[in-house]
Amino acid sequence: MAKTYIDTVKYLVYTNVEIGGLVEKPDVVGAIFGQTEGLLGDELDLRDLQKNGRIGRIEVDLSGRDGKTTGVIKIPSSLDMVETCIIAAALETVDRVGPCEARLKITKVEDTRNQKRKQLVDRAKLLLKTLLNTEIPESKEISQLVRDEVKTAEIVEYGPDRLPAGPAIDRSNEVVFVEGRADVVNMLKNDITNVIAIGGAKVTRTIVELSKKKEVTLFLDGDRGGDIILNELAQGGVDIDFVSRAPAGLEVEELTRKELIKFLRNRTPFEQTVKGKGGPERRGAEAPRFRQQIAEARERDAIREEAPEPRLEARPEPRFEARPEPRPERFEPRPEPRMEPHPEPRMERPAQQDFRRGGKRRDMPSPADLPDVPRIDMPEEPALKIQESTPVAAATPLSPPLDKEGLMKELDSLANTLKARFYNGSYERVGEVPVRDVIKSLSETNGVHAIVFDGIITQRLADLASKQGVKLLIGLKIGNVNKVPDNIEIVTKNK
Repeated sequence: MAKTYIDTVKYLVYTNVEIGGLVEKPDVVGAIFGQTEGLLGDELDLRDLQKNGRIGRIEVDLSGRDGKTTGVIKIPSSLDMVETCIIAAALETVDRVGPCEARLKITKVEDTRNQKRKQLVDRAKLLLKTLLNTEIPESKEISQLVRDEVKTAEIVEYGPDRLPAGPAIDRSNEVVFVEGRADVVNMLKNDITNVIAIGGAKVTRTIVELSKKKEVTLFLDGDRGGDIILNELAQGGVDIDFVSRAPAGLEVEELTRKELIKFLRNRTPFEQTVKGKGGPERRGAEAPRFRQQIAEARERDAIREEAPEPRLEARPEPRFEARPEPRPERFEPRPEPRMEPHPEPRMERPAQQDFRRGGKRRDMPSPADLPDVPRIDMPEEPALKIQESTPVAAATPLSPPLDKEGLMKELDSLANTLKARFYNGSYERVGEVPVRDVIKSLSETNGVHAIVFDGIITQRLADLASKQGVKLLIGLKIGNVNKVPDNIEIVTKNK
């Protein structure tokens, strides 16, 4: 069996063969060895070269058709270029295969090292590109590496629990709570230094005390673990002001500087976050450092959460404030026009329109012909009614007495109106105001026994109602009410 050293093959000799008969592969190989024997001398004898591994196995691929045989012969060679070409030329001297005439034609001598050269060049390009991109950093990258190392070294241990924190944790009035040390490192790399790690879902004393002294923004990962930590901190007495979350599936330590700043700017108030997720209500009173204006703004947001406020509801308020005194005077003669027949005002309306279109005319009727002139004010009567339904200073009943079941039906009738109604001790309606004015109107009104309104019952409203002697509060649902006064009953739509 001939030796074939594939790894040392330098050239491949391709030869086309045409034979005038049907022959087999061994016949072709035997003809090549037999007819070239002694042709080139002992140094280039094919048998000796093949035994020494200088010539590889001769591969023959034949196909017979119409009594003829054609095919391709491949001979691998590890000789030099000149000797290989001499061997190739010797193959063309073969003119018979067995009893059949044959014709061999060299098509090409292929240098197998060309493919290796191409692979070598491609690999060298890839290695050089990798070297330039990763192994040799630019001066800017070197500066950034040094800066990151310095910022990482700025991590301090804060409090008795030795929590990882940034160097500005004591100087800043606002702090950012993150989950772990890796989040703190990422924040420091991006120049956010008022940050501290809470160390998991466990609520430590350091975190509780720090939340009472500073404005807290809780920055959580966008996974289930973030929800668990939020609930644990809310139930553990941590005073959280704002909440910010990373995108779903990402962690704070993976965010870039631009993303960190974006999500911190888009933070949401804590109360809005827990209500939107259906989580537990915040426990504990608000921190005393919050101003009264902030508390009122949060309460208005909670009341308006159910439905958007119609634009037309704001009009009655300035009209009521601009005309507080004429109201009792115009309220007296109001029953008189109601008793007049209905067709008569319709007869008066064209005259009124003509009077207004004509302006001040010289042919105006004499004073003796003006008994019906006061009726011109009748179309303004509905505006008077709207103004009188808004204030609650008067305790005059506006509806027949009701019971508690009737008050619940009143709640259904107020759906999506953002209105509130006040009732006296006999459950007679004595006033109606927009929900946003409930606090102001209740503080200025006495004798209110029950309130039914299309909104959310808050702690501030419950405390004020108790102070004003209100015994029954009926609303859509109860909000952030930590303590219900003993002298008041709160009823919602669902219970």
